[in-house]
Amino acid sequence: MKVTVENKKGLNKDIKVFVDKKTMDGYMDEKYEEIKGTVNLKGFRPGKVPKEILKRQFGKAIFGEVLDKVLKDTSTKALEENKIKPAGQPKLDLKTYGEDKELEYIISVTELPKVEVKNIENIKFDEYSVKIDEKESDTRIKEIAKNQPNFKDVDKDVKSKDGDLVVFDYKATVDGKEFKGSEGKNTQLTLGKDLFLKGFDKQLTGVKKDDEKIVEAVLPENFPEKDLINKTAKFVCKITAVKKPEPVEINDEFAKNLGAKDLADLKTLITKQINDEYKNSLERLSKNQILKEIEKFKVDEIPENLIEEEVKILSQGMSEEDAKKSRKNFEDIAKKRIKVGLILNEFGEQNQVKVTEQELQAEVQKQVRMMPGQEKMVMDFYQKNPSAISSLRGTVYEEKIISLIKEKAKTNKKEVSKDEAEKILKESQKIETSSSAKEEKPKTSSEKKAPAKKAPTKKAPAKTTKAKPKTKKVSKK
Repeated sequence: MKVTVENKKGLNKDIKVFVDKKTMDGYMDEKYEEIKGTVNLKGFRPGKVPKEILKRQFGKAIFGEVLDKVLKDTSTKALEENKIKPAGQPKLDLKTYGEDKELEYIISVTELPKVEVKNIENIKFDEYSVKIDEKESDTRIKEIAKNQPNFKDVDKDVKSKDGDLVVFDYKATVDGKEFKGSEGKNTQLTLGKDLFLKGFDKQLTGVKKDDEKIVEAVLPENFPEKDLINKTAKFVCKITAVKKPEPVEINDEFAKNLGAKDLADLKTLITKQINDEYKNSLERLSKNQILKEIEKFKVDEIPENLIEEEVKILSQGMSEEDAKKSRKNFEDIAKKRIKVGLILNEFGEQNQVKVTEQELQAEVQKQVRMMPGQEKMVMDFYQKNPSAISSLRGTVYEEKIISLIKEKAKTNKKEVSKDEAEKILKESQKIETSSSAKEEKPKTSSEKKAPAKKAPTKKAPAKTTKAKPKTKKVSKK
C-alpha cells in the first residue's frame, strides 16, 4: 500500500491510497478459500470447487465484500500511520477499482487540530465544603416533625377548624346523576391544605362527628370523565370523625420511624442530607469554573464542518430567517463548545480515560431513578435509542475527565456556612442566567405552543471515533 498526503487548505487533507493488483488478488484468494468449503455446486465435492468456477459464479459479489474490507482496513491504517484524527466522517472517492485491477482512491478528510493541554494543570478553581451548624439540623428535624403530626379524636361536640383532620364518607352527583367514582369511604382531609378539590375542605370547617354536610365543588380539568370537566358536583358528606393535631415528640422513637437508629443518628443523617443538597450545586460551580478557564485556551483552527454541525443543532426548529439572524451568535457559541470538547478529549486521551460498561450501566440506572414512576419508560427509551446511550457515555467520559482535572489542577479549598453557600450559588445563578440569555436561541411559534418530547440526556464532549468513511459517487477509469 502506498499513501500520499496532500494538504489542501488548513485542516483539510486529501490522502491518496494505492493498493497494487497483487495485494488485491491476495485478498480475493483469501475470500475464495473462505467460501470454498461452504459452496455446494452440482458435479463437485464440497471444498473441491475450482477457483475459476467460483470466480465465474460469485466473482462480483465476492469482490464487493472484499472491496469494503480493503477500504476499511487501508483507510483506517492510512489515517493511523499519518497520525490523522478525522473531525467527522472522511469521504472516499474511488478512482481505479475492479476485479483483477489495482485499487486507487482518495480520502478527503478534515483533521482535528492539535491542541495543547499541559496548561490544564495551571487552572485554578474553588472547591467548597459546607459546614452545617447543629442548629440547622435541629431546625430541619422540627420541620419534619411539624409535617408529620399525630391526630387524636376530639369530643363529639367539638367543631372542626383549620389544621384538623376530618374523616368522612361521601356520595356525589352532577345534575342529580351519579357518575364513575362518585362514592368515597373513609376519605381524610387536613383542613386548610386544599388538597382534594378547590374550596372543598373550607366547606368542612365547623362540622362535628356524625354531621351530614353538603359540599359543592367544580370538577377539575384533569377529571377522568371528560364530559364532567368544569361542572359543579354536589357531595353529600357523612362525617365519621374529627381529629386534632398533636405535636410529635422528637425522640429516639420518632427517629426510628424515619429509618434512623436513634435521634443522634438522625441528626447525623440530616446534616449529611443538607450538606449533599449544597455539595452537588457547588461541584457544578467548580466544574463551570474549570470549563470557563478552558474556554480561554488557544486553538489555532476549529474545523468548519464541526462548526456547521453545531450551528445546525443550535438552530433546530427555527425558521430560515431566524436562523440567519442568529448565525453569528451561534457560530461563536459553537466555536466555544467545540474548543472545550477538543481540549477535554485530548486530555482524556493523553491520560487514557476510558468508560467501562459497568460505569455506563450505573449512569443509566441513575437516569432511571431520577424519574420515579416512569422507570420502565426511561429504560425502554435507552434500550431502543443507541444514540441516547452514546450521549450518556459522553456524559460519564466528561465527568471522569473533569474529576481528573480537579486532581491535577490548583485547588482553592473553601469551607463555607450554609448561608454563605446560598449566597455564592445565588450570585453564580445570576451570572449564568445573564450568560444564558445572551446565548439562548429565539423560540419559534411551534415551540411556544407545545414543549418538545425530551429524554434525560447531556451533551458529550467531541470524542474522536474511528468512524467508517463514506464513499462518494465513483468515477471509473
